[in-house]
Amino acid sequence: MRSKTLGWIVLSATLLVAIIVGVQLYWLHKVYSFEQRTFNINVVKSIRGVFEDLEMNDKPGLNLDQLIRNPSTNYVIIEADTIPNKDSLVFWVKQEFADFDVLTDCVLGAYSTSEKRYLYKEFIPSPASRYATAQEMTDLPVFTDNDNSDHILLYFPHRSQYILEQMDFWIISSVILFMALIGLTVSLFYFYRQKFLSEIQKDFVNNFTHEFKTPLAVMKIAADVLAQENILSQPNRLERYSAIIKNQTEHLQSQVERLLKAAASQSRDLPIEKENIRAQHLIEQALNKVQPLIEEKNAKVELKMEDNNTAIHADKAHLELAVVNLLENALKYSIDPHIVVETGNLEDDFFISIKDNGIGIEKKYLKDIFKKFYRVPTGDVHNVKGFGLGLNFVKRIIDAHNGKIKVNSLPGIGTEFRLFIPHN
Repeated sequence: MRSKTLGWIVLSATLLVAIIVGVQLYWLHKVYSFEQRTFNINVVKSIRGVFEDLEMNDKPGLNLDQLIRNPSTNYVIIEADTIPNKDSLVFWVKQEFADFDVLTDCVLGAYSTSEKRYLYKEFIPSPASRYATAQEMTDLPVFTDNDNSDHILLYFPHRSQYILEQMDFWIISSVILFMALIGLTVSLFYFYRQKFLSEIQKDFVNNFTHEFKTPLAVMKIAADVLAQENILSQPNRLERYSAIIKNQTEHLQSQVERLLKAAASQSRDLPIEKENIRAQHLIEQALNKVQPLIEEKNAKVELKMEDNNTAIHADKAHLELAVVNLLENALKYSIDPHIVVETGNLEDDFFISIKDNGIGIEKKYLKDIFKKFYRVPTGDVHNVKGFGLGLNFVKRIIDAHNGKIKVNSLPGIGTEFRLFIPHN
């Protein structure tokens, strides 16, 4: 679950970064468009000033916009009935450009339609020009129209670079923001990954503690029985409790290997190894493991096996551990335990039911009982100890088998846990 949560967090952070970057790029485009419009307006204002300084058109009532064309981004064409003197035109263009902050290189050409050539060309550098000009002057294109009128061509070879320079603040701030967002995303990923790995280690310790708690408790009870003075006069009892200690020791050894494998894996899923097992044998093994606890509390255990030869495909050790956990809870939360263990088939599932006559669980707590570390309030029962890990571990085991758990409980009456394991 947490691996999915980590993935969603990283994905959400990435999407947030993408959205912010997209918004920033949108505003950069808007600023670029604004700077382009500002540049064009300043050029038109400069041309208006030149027209006021020089008599270049014989139709004074004609709107200036009708005399200006933009055949492409970097070119401006000004229709002129009279082509002024080169030095005068260059002088006034420089003056007007300086007045209206058109501070980029410009190539000026005066084209005569009658002679079909540029009468003159002139490079007008900006105050801090950094570019070569010779090639740009010789390669001025010829733009003709239906009117065949003379015109002045203004070519701004470095217009785009100039506009981008005006956007230095926006570009630099966007790059800094972008780098900060990338850094934040990487940091979030690293932080949550470290948190994820830390919780894996914590869960390993918790699961290790819980898996060993019941076997050790059983071994302690068996050891206490074997320490009694009259045990030697009861060979059957001596043999049975010696076998219990032997079985629990083998179980602990098996669990150590299994837990070490789980610790070596970064996966949140339990390492399930399925095999065909007999349900009756599984239940008997689970009951044997808690037999000392059953005897200690004088519990009555009733078995209802639908078919003693039923085989299920599951991880024997883990499923047995789930049953042991539920049996232990049934004994723990009952004053005079009467436990009914039932197995059977329901549609496509095999089920194991463990029903007790314990204190029960109130309905409002049922939604939380499988949460890690959660313990249901036990009212006047103060001698019940635990870590709130058992049912969480049972849930993980059943989830790993793609099964499900149903709980029915009535306070003061008892509780039934029904485990469903798919046949396939």
